[in-house]
Amino acid sequence: MTATPRAIELLQLAARAADSKQAEDLVALDVSEPLALTDIFLLASGRNERNVIAIAGEIEDKMIEAGVKPLRREGRSEGRWVLLDFGDIVVHVFHDEDRQFYSLERLWSDCPAIALELETTSQEA
Repeated sequence: MTATPRAIELLQLAARAADSKQAEDLVALDVSEPLALTDIFLLASGRNERNVIAIAGEIEDKMIEAGVKPLRREGRSEGRWVLLDFGDIVVHVFHDEDRQFYSLERLWSDCPAIALELETTSQEA
């Protein structure tokens, strides 16, 4: 089983929202094979608590604008690890230190990565 086209569409929307708030190290994993509850995990890092909260807020706003409400949200008040569950996609926004500590990429390393379509900046010269 692989992630549905709708889940991939939502992933791209969430990833662009995260990128617009300077999220770092965006990684998407297709977890549809081992998990029946969701298709995709999107992992992102923020530099500090304020940045983590801003990233999570932007993702949630853009998803709601697209007609997708979160089923569950956790950790927003602390700003260390915010989990946003949209059903087909679960977004994890971490503070850098927490992401390294919990290392979800290592735990789900057998799941294939999904390419992200982000706006490219003109930093390349």
